[in-house]
Amino acid sequence: MNGTTAAAPPGAWEALVTAALLGTDRRTPPGVPPGPDAPSALLDAAAAETVRRRAGLRPGPAARRPDPAPEDPRRPLPPAAARRLALLLADRPGAAGGGRRGATPDLIELLPQWLAAANAHGYGAPPQALPALLDAARGRTDLRPAALEFAGPRALWLARLNPDWRFALRATPGGGASLPGAQDTEQVRRLWQEGLFAERVALLAALRSRTPDAARELLAATWPTERAEDRLMFLDSLRTGLGPRDEPFLEQALADRSRTVRSTAAELLSALPESALAARMAARAATCVALDLTQPTPTIVVEAPHDCDAGMERDGVVPRPPTGRGERSWWLGQLVEAAPLGAWPARLGGRAPEEIVALPVADDWLSELHAAWCRAAVRQRDALWSRALLGSPSAPEAGGPGAVSLAERAKLLSTLPAGERAEWVAGFIATHGLSEAFQLLGVCAVPWAAPLGRAVVDALNIARDAGSYPWSFSGVMGLAERCLDPSEAGRLDALLAVPEEPEDASPGAGGYWAEAFQRLVTTLRLRGVMRQELEAP
Repeated sequence: MNGTTAAAPPGAWEALVTAALLGTDRRTPPGVPPGPDAPSALLDAAAAETVRRRAGLRPGPAARRPDPAPEDPRRPLPPAAARRLALLLADRPGAAGGGRRGATPDLIELLPQWLAAANAHGYGAPPQALPALLDAARGRTDLRPAALEFAGPRALWLARLNPDWRFALRATPGGGASLPGAQDTEQVRRLWQEGLFAERVALLAALRSRTPDAARELLAATWPTERAEDRLMFLDSLRTGLGPRDEPFLEQALADRSRTVRSTAAELLSALPESALAARMAARAATCVALDLTQPTPTIVVEAPHDCDAGMERDGVVPRPPTGRGERSWWLGQLVEAAPLGAWPARLGGRAPEEIVALPVADDWLSELHAAWCRAAVRQRDALWSRALLGSPSAPEAGGPGAVSLAERAKLLSTLPAGERAEWVAGFIATHGLSEAFQLLGVCAVPWAAPLGRAVVDALNIARDAGSYPWSFSGVMGLAERCLDPSEAGRLDALLAVPEEPEDASPGAGGYWAEAFQRLVTTLRLRGVMRQELEAP
């Protein structure tokens, strides 16, 4: 500034702000003449004062430069795969302007699959792709685990510099800090006693995966002093490597002050068929469920509990049922769910699970009893009982409400090996079609096994030829784009032509079906190319 520029009077900015708030009719700041031009003159004075204030600012001390980004030791992507990643990240929901997508693949829906494959190959993310990758993960929580694994340590380095990406620090226990090994007992003890909550959770999870007993003993040492919400999170980590040696600690947790902690401890103990809690639950359930041999056909009879005593509450039974649910059926379901499934054959005449499930149940208790057995089979990961409760996929009741709902069948399927799961769902679709199969398809391994893929494509073709309303199958078609094996693309070429529409078909259905099958084929071929790009040397 030159020497002829007049210095601003003290408090000039405050006077201008006061005049702007009160209005120039009531307050005219110094240097601004009153009258109709006062508002404009006030704004001019404020602009000049703003420039004066900015020009007069003295630079502050320089901030410390950030540490260099850590090295990522993983191998880089092949060039073609790096270019593909840039295209996937450039696609955004709604980028095409809305409306029908036509035959264009939905790239953003292929990103999770691409990330899973890249992680399986052990690739590291290109540095220039990290901002877009973090932006994508910020908008989709389902994408975060795979995206942050692929992004590696440099993503955490960036997240510390940009508030928009702080989710990466929260999603990564310990914020990426290295954890001490189990053999470094002093470092483990110090981090457990002095670390942040996220660091302690990460430490317990890491120890539990390698040395379950050491992790449990570490938790037991500070258990009485932990907050209830922290005890719940720590207790949940014991699911990894759960075994009989955890029973004494879990039995103690049944007396915890927190109801949710008691409930979680009871759930974990019920997953141990030889535990004392499982035996107590089996004894209680046995008094409620029996076999009546006086009937022409042996029949299961149920006498639900009449009250929920203190012992039941201690063992995790929740006394108050949800709205609209009867107390006795609520208590019965919890007892049967927590009882070991291996106890029922002896209680019900030495019958195998499939024979037990086939028995009639008196007084309309069938749905309640089978639903509880379903939850027990899922909790105890009992494939034998899951098969019995699922039954044949071609049975009439498999496609209707029945004793086991479709949601329960989906959970039961998750306990079976992937090949058996796909075979059962393929049989279900062949008999009952696709209208009820969406939940079941969601638990099948990707890519779908060949029999399942063929069953889905055949069912879609049948729906097309019947002139069915095409938009009702858009969910299954979207799954097929992501889950069919890319090698199936060649079989679908015959379905690309526009079919002749029956008289009762939905208007424009034929064109939609042709467009949908074209998108399916295009997406499958793109997925095949993506796989080859990642496998390139």
